[in-house]
Amino acid sequence: MSSYVILIFCVLILLAYLFDITSRYTRIPGVVFLIGLGIGIQVLVETTGFSIPDFNPLLPVFGTIGLILIIMEASLDLKLAKNKFRLIIKSATAAVFLFALFVGIMTIILVYSMGYKVTDSILNAVPFGIISSAVAIPCASHLNKRQKEFIVYESSLSNIIGILFFDFILIYGDSILLGLFNFILNSIITIIVAVVITFALALLLHKITYHINYVIILTSLILVYVLAGMIHLPALLLVMAFGMALANYRLSENTFLSRYIQYDKFGNDLASFTRIMRELTFIVKSFFFIMFGYLTQIEGLFDLSNVITSLCIIAGIYFLRIIFLRIILKIPVLPFLFFSPRGLVTILLFLSVPASLKIGLISKEVVTLVILLTIFIMFIGNIFYRDDIITDQYPGNID
Repeated sequence: MSSYVILIFCVLILLAYLFDITSRYTRIPGVVFLIGLGIGIQVLVETTGFSIPDFNPLLPVFGTIGLILIIMEASLDLKLAKNKFRLIIKSATAAVFLFALFVGIMTIILVYSMGYKVTDSILNAVPFGIISSAVAIPCASHLNKRQKEFIVYESSLSNIIGILFFDFILIYGDSILLGLFNFILNSIITIIVAVVITFALALLLHKITYHINYVIILTSLILVYVLAGMIHLPALLLVMAFGMALANYRLSENTFLSRYIQYDKFGNDLASFTRIMRELTFIVKSFFFIMFGYLTQIEGLFDLSNVITSLCIIAGIYFLRIIFLRIILKIPVLPFLFFSPRGLVTILLFLSVPASLKIGLISKEVVTLVILLTIFIMFIGNIFYRDDIITDQYPGNID
């Protein structure tokens, strides 16, 4: 029996790898194939009557680890430089305002049109307001440098801001003012702890020569995240601070830290650490999406109310994006309109909403439809927005 389990795991990893490779040529994100594979496994199991273990308890575990790795991966992409200041401001503005606008409007509709509570409405709206960096960034590989950087910063910041806001509402939703005070206080504590943790883990990355160190660093980071979450500290700030500190280690060259850092060696160590982390992220994300597809109720994907709800959510996402890009940022709508997919973080936050606070209108099938359709729109956009018209002189530049 164990041989069959190992065989299945190996086949799934190889298929996920194949999907990832083909996505670079077809521009269809591998997420679609992974969810489809999960749904296919579900159909096969139900048809053959084959018995497999219940994966429901594993989904949040894989999700939490995946969330940490995604934020870490996103933070490593946030490199700071003077020549990127305008780009960072514009992408940060897009991430914050589009998230706030969407969540605010959806909350108002749920509260005043359907009679749901404010806290419940916010928690159920937040997952749909977050762009998936795990999907958007790989699919932006064919854009020019500045366009791709905009997508990287916007989607990464959207992840971080959305998750922090979700945690804030989940913990302090009943008392916003007191919660805001506690959140600021806890954030200050977290930043202080983050400085210590970052220094310790960076030192471990740089100085330890033992052949096992990258796994220990990641394990320590996950351990600190869980412990911080248990005492209600904004744990993702720890992860974000660590990732950004590593990504921007060159900024310390003119400080007292330069005496203790061999920059060439640290750069090589960081490159190795990043590569291993990305491969681990790939495995975790792959199994998460497969399990999510397997646990999705297929009938619900064709339910008329679920389809209408998902289409309304998608219409809101792209309508606000068009208005904001054109009127507020005053940059070309294309190609940035297409790069607003929902993905892993949307699923994770949806699963994190307590059962007592869930809204019946927002089901797992609605989440699945929104993810698949926003990814499909990005795929269609990529087809028509061809490489041969994407150059550094194309008006799509945002400077």
